[in-house]
Amino acid sequence: MTPIKRPHWSFSSINQYRRCPLQFFFERIVKIPRRTVSSSLVFGSAIHDALAGHHQRIRLGRESSEQNLKVDFLGSWDVRTADQKVTFKAKESVSDLLGKGQALMELYSKEEPPTDIIAVEERVLVPLCDSSGNILERPLAATCDLISGSTEQTVVTEFKTSARAYSAFDVESSLQPSCYTQSALSTLDRWVSVEFVVFTKTTTPKIQRLKTSRSQEDLKRLGDVAKNVEKAVKNQIFYPIESPINCSGCPYRQECRDWRPTTLNIQEKQEVHRNKEVVCAG
Repeated sequence: MTPIKRPHWSFSSINQYRRCPLQFFFERIVKIPRRTVSSSLVFGSAIHDALAGHHQRIRLGRESSEQNLKVDFLGSWDVRTADQKVTFKAKESVSDLLGKGQALMELYSKEEPPTDIIAVEERVLVPLCDSSGNILERPLAATCDLISGSTEQTVVTEFKTSARAYSAFDVESSLQPSCYTQSALSTLDRWVSVEFVVFTKTTTPKIQRLKTSRSQEDLKRLGDVAKNVEKAVKNQIFYPIESPINCSGCPYRQECRDWRPTTLNIQEKQEVHRNKEVVCAG
């Protein structure tokens, strides 16, 4: 997928700042390459790749089977782990994850396939407005995993992978459905419902479905959150939020431990990082 060059917001960037502003700084401002990638991220990406291929085949009227899903999952895993150092959780192994991934693909292949597919992995740029009706300087980039249904009843499906089942609160409190609703209103001129399909990596893998919807007030809140994150970034407000969930698989743990607030501007910090890389390479 071609990178979007225009400055923009996305659910992942907004959520990353809210989760840990310092990780946002290292990855999106200084642009330090990730030295490692978590097994959870690789697993989730491989599941997404397999599902995207599956739904594209269905959309084009081609046959798609359980075997297609499994082959695509394994192929994506191989590609994504070929040139990256993958970190695993305690008691986690490649064979265990591959087994769970294939089991989940088998489960999904037995479900009723989606009909009336409108789009698969379609990325768009749409405007964001705050609660006062002001259009934000940066638009929202949204990529919907799957859009299907009729004009009267359109569903955006978001595929998730998780080590546990989701709760209703996980879905209701997420900004992601608001991002998808904003995207659909701008591109399709219609309100949509959002369904989270959660592939759980439990001992016995399961697929969970949770539906939700958003209102105009939710979209205003999304704009207000993005506006204030943008203001914080412009004012260089970056700090760590340390927790087992945030830190266990973070690729910037060393940079975080070395971090000290300074008055250097962003360009100077990027230059400092580049100089460190040159010294290390020498």
